Amino acid sequence: MTEALLRVSSLSVESGSGKSVTMMAILGLNPRPAARITGGSITFEGRDLARLPERELARIRGSRIGVVFQDPMTAFNPVKKIGEQIAEVIRVHAPGLPRADAMRRAVDLLRSVEVPNAEERYHGYPHQFSGGMRQRAMIAMAIANRPRVLIADEPTTALDVTVQAQIMSLLESVRAGTDASTILITHDLGLLAETAQRVLVMYAGRVVETAPVRDVFRRPAHPYTVGLLGSLPRATDRARRLVPIPGLPPDQMALPKGCPFLPRCGLAAGRASCAETIPALVQLDAQRASACHFPDEMPAYAARLLTRQAVSS
Repeated sequence: MTEALLRVSSLSVESGSGKSVTMMAILGLNPRPAARITGGSITFEGRDLARLPERELARIRGSRIGVVFQDPMTAFNPVKKIGEQIAEVIRVHAPGLPRADAMRRAVDLLRSVEVPNAEERYHGYPHQFSGGMRQRAMIAMAIANRPRVLIADEPTTALDVTVQAQIMSLLESVRAGTDASTILITHDLGLLAETAQRVLVMYAGRVVETAPVRDVFRRPAHPYTVGLLGSLPRATDRARRLVPIPGLPPDQMALPKGCPFLPRCGLAAGRASCAETIPALVQLDAQRASACHFPDEMPAYAARLLTRQAVSS
């Protein structure tokens, strides 16, 4: 996994596609028994995380796999000092480490993520940190044990543009410094284009397309991806009218019999296969895969859709 994933973004503009649930499944953090894994595997360093006992998974979580949660204000314990929480993560995975050494390591981590006055801020509480500083502290906690994989769940949500850029630059610096693979969960297509190397597009809890980031933008292979790109504003093409994807994502407790995207798809056109069969994720070539019954029609469909938007503006 760490060799295959240098940077991977799970992409969806809409909520409810399954991005964060998938991330929580990797970590074994979905609530039980309400949520359970019924099939497939999560392979990491030769082991299937979905079948590990909780005690073994806990050893991996926070040490071999780190996570930057979407909202650090709720991820941190509000009544404990930031530095103490980082030091606690260190000592959980190194129980013989003296408390003073863990404290020094936590201060060094805060300094490494560019938290000013790290020795003093070690003793600060979460509410005393700004949103950007809390996110930096969350990154420090995530890399405390030098993980091989770093999961970042929409790490720039609710941050202003300048701070977003700083956080993403920091994550890239951390990735380069630790040689960890990064899974970036985002709904921001611009951020995706600037950051990712490979993309997984999700819809209704399923991967509907996977490809290198350049291919996703230049030759999308699924109608949902085309819809996302059609609603993306471009500074270089002001004449093109933005057209949102019609309708809403389906209720995942009552998914339709066939393709989940059928009610919103402009390519299905009443075809029986779309209504009756869920399309499998099929390899198109060595780098690209799509879960569409008619991938061969996608280039013409994408060109027609985007051209129509430009003409109708």
